[in-house]
Amino acid sequence: MNAKNVVLQSSFPIKFGIDMVLAALSAWGAYAMRFGFPIPILHRRSEIVYIALSIAVKLAVELFFKLYRQSWRNIGIRDLIQLFRAVVVLLLILATASFLLGTDYRISRSIPSIDALLTFICWGGVRLAARIFQEERLRSLRKGDDKRVLIIGAGEAGTMIAREMLRQPEAGLLPVGFLDDDPGKIGTTFVGYPVFGRVDLLAAVTKKMAVDEILIAIPSARGDVIRSILDAARDEEIPARIIPGVWEVISGKVSISSIRNVEVEDLLNRDPVQLDLDEIAGYIRDKRVLVTGAGGSIGSEIVRQILPFFPRHVVLLGRGENSLFQIQQELRTRSFSAFTVVVADVRNRERMSRVFDHFQPQVVFHAAAHKHVPLMEENPEEAVLNNVFGTKNLVDLSLSGGVEAFVNISTDKAVNPTSVMGASKRVAEMVVRNAAMKAAEGQVFVSVRFGNVLGSRGSVIPIFKEQIRRGGPVTVTHPDMTRYFMTIPEAAQLVLQAGGMKRNGSVFVLDMGEPVKIVDLARDLITLSGFVPGEDIEIVFTGMRQGEKLFEELLTAEEGTEASHFKKIFMARDNDLSEDFATLLVELRSTAEGENRDAIRTVLGRIVPQCTVCKGQEAL
Repeated sequence: MNAKNVVLQSSFPIKFGIDMVLAALSAWGAYAMRFGFPIPILHRRSEIVYIALSIAVKLAVELFFKLYRQSWRNIGIRDLIQLFRAVVVLLLILATASFLLGTDYRISRSIPSIDALLTFICWGGVRLAARIFQEERLRSLRKGDDKRVLIIGAGEAGTMIAREMLRQPEAGLLPVGFLDDDPGKIGTTFVGYPVFGRVDLLAAVTKKMAVDEILIAIPSARGDVIRSILDAARDEEIPARIIPGVWEVISGKVSISSIRNVEVEDLLNRDPVQLDLDEIAGYIRDKRVLVTGAGGSIGSEIVRQILPFFPRHVVLLGRGENSLFQIQQELRTRSFSAFTVVVADVRNRERMSRVFDHFQPQVVFHAAAHKHVPLMEENPEEAVLNNVFGTKNLVDLSLSGGVEAFVNISTDKAVNPTSVMGASKRVAEMVVRNAAMKAAEGQVFVSVRFGNVLGSRGSVIPIFKEQIRRGGPVTVTHPDMTRYFMTIPEAAQLVLQAGGMKRNGSVFVLDMGEPVKIVDLARDLITLSGFVPGEDIEIVFTGMRQGEKLFEELLTAEEGTEASHFKKIFMARDNDLSEDFATLLVELRSTAEGENRDAIRTVLGRIVPQCTVCKGQEAL
């Protein structure tokens, strides 16, 4: 038992004793209020009986509701609600007992009500007094050089963090007030500090209140909102930080330690994803789930996202032992479900067969893939063998093994592909669609297509950060290079949602929001790192690489979309499978295994006519 717990438990008898003294005083006070002071001799006998009864009942209620365990210095609304419940129970018991004793002892029917009210006032008052005393003591400990913090957002997160600042003077942060666009909050006070007005008053308020730092406490804010606040703070030459994650607010974990610098991901935030949790739970709960590429950015996040839905067993399959080891160590500290890590290659049909025989998965999320465009241009046989025939191995085994849901993770580069990697992923989509046509009743095979994922391995963000760390330059291939972006958690959540939609053979397209220019992303990262683009850190354009294109697309022109019942997920309408698809697959495997690179591109072009690189055309 640590010292903190010893101190806490040593205070229990003191709290209990104070509550019992107040219990007796409340019972006596009820008689004094009802009959006046001194209490008439006629009621002395019933007074003694009632006080004894009241103390006994209050003692039992105190123990049952564990009121002595409440932290008086940190008393909150929930604690007072618990106290109110205890007093209501107390009133019911005392009223019943007084009624039964009324004939012999003449206990007035109003006495229990007065007693209960006084008890709530006394017990609640002593707790609030302890908290006020603690907060005043902490104020007295503050140094004169505390940073004066203006909090943007007077919601749950903002008020939580303001309380944390008051409770932890050693952090050196002192709230001065809030800004919030909600008209109902303007002019009110939260945690004793005012809401000065709307966010557009930032410049005026920072000058008037001598603000040293801006804290953005709106976890669900869109990226454009955060950008405008950041720009305003920069104009006033005041640093700005942020509280991340709506989940932290929901779980009540907002603390000073969660404050961090604004990241580029915050500037790209969109409306938070609203999931149909019942739909997801319906196909994951108590199921055996296999995740391929489980050590990768998307695969590992899918694993994290499915755990709260209580799968029976999760198999984490991948080829990179280091990344698998990292997610294994993480899960050992937080997993609610049994899991097994399997080091294996999806291209090894015999190994995959043994994995399916042993674990008998019911749900498969296939995230294993080669994804780097220039590398796959140089090694097209690897793109085909891994992305196409690794997928085919899993699909075939899922068909024969009775897998209920198979979700293939695809990419926007499969649309009008200008690279071997994109073409291989388009063929993988076809493999999944072909399996859907052969699926038994109750089996669902789908693909999910989305764009670039912020922070994933090999993505542009980590590369830019490393270039900035080295002092530049930051390299961008083309000034008009544009991409769709999505955060890793958002991508994983929408993948889970698509898997539960039961639309066999569909290619789901995720709503990626507005496309972003890569050069704008580079400028944002340089600025957030404390430098001036073009002065401190140069941006250099290096020219487009083989297989790249300026603009990514989420659908081919001939596909079109139709809406689903989930507003951020659409479905490609047309099926692009050719009649000789099976024959072409055999030919593609032969050319890949023979490392005949020209033939690989030729066969890919026959399977995917939209593939420009397969026809020897340059990317547009």
